[in-house]
Amino acid sequence: MTLSGRSIIGFRRGSDTSRTFTARDPVSGQALDPEFASAGSDEIEQAVRLSAQAFEAYGRLPGREKGKLLRRIASNLENIAAVVVERASRETALPRARLEGETARTCNQLRLFAGVVEEGSWLMARIDRPDPERKPAAKPDIRSMLRPLGPVVVFAASNFPLAFSVAGGDTASALASGNPVIVKAHPAHPGTSELVGQAIGRAVQDCDLPEGVFSLLFDGGNHVGTALVKHPLVKAGGFTGSRAAGITLMQMAAARPEPIPFFAEMSSTNPVFILPGALEEKAEQIAAGLHSSFTLGGGQFCTKPGMVFIPEGEAAGRFSTLLGERLRPPASFHLLTEAIRSSYKSGIESRRKKSGLKALAEFSPDSDSAVGAAIFMTDAKAFLDDPQLGIEIFGPVTLLVRHSSRDELFEIARTLEGHLTATIHGTEEDLERFAELIRVLENKVGRLVFNGFPTGVEVGHATVHGGPFPATSDGRTTSVGSLAIYRFCRPLCYQGFPPAVLPPELKDTNPLGIWRMVDGQLTKEPVTVGLEVKGQAQ
Repeated sequence: MTLSGRSIIGFRRGSDTSRTFTARDPVSGQALDPEFASAGSDEIEQAVRLSAQAFEAYGRLPGREKGKLLRRIASNLENIAAVVVERASRETALPRARLEGETARTCNQLRLFAGVVEEGSWLMARIDRPDPERKPAAKPDIRSMLRPLGPVVVFAASNFPLAFSVAGGDTASALASGNPVIVKAHPAHPGTSELVGQAIGRAVQDCDLPEGVFSLLFDGGNHVGTALVKHPLVKAGGFTGSRAAGITLMQMAAARPEPIPFFAEMSSTNPVFILPGALEEKAEQIAAGLHSSFTLGGGQFCTKPGMVFIPEGEAAGRFSTLLGERLRPPASFHLLTEAIRSSYKSGIESRRKKSGLKALAEFSPDSDSAVGAAIFMTDAKAFLDDPQLGIEIFGPVTLLVRHSSRDELFEIARTLEGHLTATIHGTEEDLERFAELIRVLENKVGRLVFNGFPTGVEVGHATVHGGPFPATSDGRTTSVGSLAIYRFCRPLCYQGFPPAVLPPELKDTNPLGIWRMVDGQLTKEPVTVGLEVKGQAQ
């Protein structure tokens, strides 16, 4: 497959522009062919208008047809997996095995959403039957279901070139819920993005769908993303990235004449609480797992455990020694981009200069293009006095915080900002003694992990990958799992409509055979005009 370096605008390609950029190999720093042309204003306008036109038909497409598209995208991606992995490894320095696993995950989540929309119950169809005899006022016939919003802009992530990028969870869930998608490719892996974008474009054509169902726009800067969020025909956005960029974009979305929902997954330090019993019984096991977790992928996971709270005492000293030894022999990590590497080095240097903070273990890389892992240590007072210690540093570093009492630990937990995850290591006795910690953390995160580690997010129906601000812009949502589909839709109610013009999901006969709530009870049975649901007493 060849790369053109041009945006994909429906079934067309973008043109050459004076603004170009290239991907770079994070290990060698070498520019990778071809040059990519940043989309111009005319191309942005064309992509958005095609998307809005496509919405008229795609937004009403039956679930089985949307499922067919999602499954075709997955198949197309699998057919070019070797080429995609090859390019992605050059653009990101991520191991091939990791990228092969990410390809499989991407295809699996596409098929997960295909199954959801084919089954149909996610639409939350509800029917309240009329009662013309009700006093003092007759009860009308009211029916409701979820409807898509319109064109959705998706910002691809740097750290997951597949699962959180062009065909990632945001794109899959937006397409599943009936919304055309315009992806703003990440400049760190544009070649990977174009290959995946080609696979999606072919799937749209193979399924004989409108041209504007999918577009992919390149940009080496911020112009395209800003223009898309501000465009009046765009109705929602999805983002995975830094806190600064996420907040800027969500503020733009809110400041529009017509504000739109913008779902941003931003920063998270993912606190880990090691309780006394677990520290005594499983110090070596926890140290090994923690080391693997905070260095996984060069520490560039949004679920990386970046701060760890342990009780003072001899057990804490043993644990700290065990964890520090895990960094020997030292390993070097090539981070995704020069900007990420520079930010990591600045963050480490800032911590070196802080009083009350000690470098427990820190190693220099074997080349200027790499970084080394680091572990810092402090006490609860210093942590509580300096909010900056709770801010994410993207890369292979974590912070140990030693506390002196149960009350001090609870104080720390209550002062935490929103995170994606929190992890508790404990025994049954620990959980009894520290039961309040769970109640506190329930209000701080989207996923609680017990006796495990937060890296590695299962894609399923019960998964929650979100959390209170600033982990995400809206803690009521998730960007992973089938629940992510609810970000890009809204409820619509039909009152008093004749059966012939109702959508199939709300017709009395239930032609799709989906679960619906009829007069407050879930059923798949057809609806009768009287006071019974067929086969079910009221």
